[in-house]
Amino acid sequence: MSRVTLAQWQMLAAVVDHGGFARAAEAVHKSPSTLNHAVHKLEQQLGVQVLEPVGRQVRLTEAGEMLLRRARQLIEGAEALEDVAGRLAEGLEAEVVLSIDQIFPTDALAMALSRFSAEYPYVRVQLHETVLNGGIEMLYDGRADLTISGLAAQGFLGEPLVTIRFIAVAHRDHPLHALERALDLRDLQRHRQMVVRDSALRQSMDAGWLKAEQRWTVSHLETSVDMVRRGLAFAWLPETRINTELETGALLPLPLAAGGIREVPMQMIFRDRDRAGPATHAMARALHEAVSSTCPNRE
Repeated sequence: MSRVTLAQWQMLAAVVDHGGFARAAEAVHKSPSTLNHAVHKLEQQLGVQVLEPVGRQVRLTEAGEMLLRRARQLIEGAEALEDVAGRLAEGLEAEVVLSIDQIFPTDALAMALSRFSAEYPYVRVQLHETVLNGGIEMLYDGRADLTISGLAAQGFLGEPLVTIRFIAVAHRDHPLHALERALDLRDLQRHRQMVVRDSALRQSMDAGWLKAEQRWTVSHLETSVDMVRRGLAFAWLPETRINTELETGALLPLPLAAGGIREVPMQMIFRDRDRAGPATHAMARALHEAVSSTCPNRE
């Protein structure tokens, strides 16, 4: 058990910050003798001199500088702890759980988390990157405070957030581009398609055209994007994930006669809007603001 109290460190910091006992006493509303006694007792307990007189003022000794530098970390930590406790007493959540479909733009997600962290630095965030029914399943199970999905959830009201545009693409050297004509589904059947596996445990589903004989199924969108970049397959991919490749011509849209572009409206769904705490509502605001700033195809 520490012999020196936090209050003693706080009084020492006040003396140093205000240049002496008299000014510090006025600032912290204590008598100079109280501060003097606290610092003197601290020195006795530690067996180290932390202050030395310089004329009518005092300054830190070399040992005092090192000790106070570390003590300030304790002081700041204690203040942060009290702030968190006060927020918890007012109903602030200790943690916010998000289930967000992998097709949600990564730039918007990063911006939202950054803004949320600045406002609520001590609230933990659990992010589940889901596919198709995976996020809806978490919502039904009560395992997510907020869900962003391109699918509707029965019994829940969602609010429009952003529309994700999917483009059927392949590497510029893919055999499909060598045909140099409009493509139909029969052309696609002869080539490998990349699809992402539904992350739901109970009621998984398939989405998009899936009749390619050489289909590869992966668990994460980034794996699908990487395989297409390498020329190993074609796929319908979110435009926001392949903008650079489209601009450089590394990936080219497939010239499908129809169905080459799909749009998926995404919505935000609260597990229980009325019972959601301030941090959950703040996260929802941050996501809306981030989408507004980064996504041209927002709702």
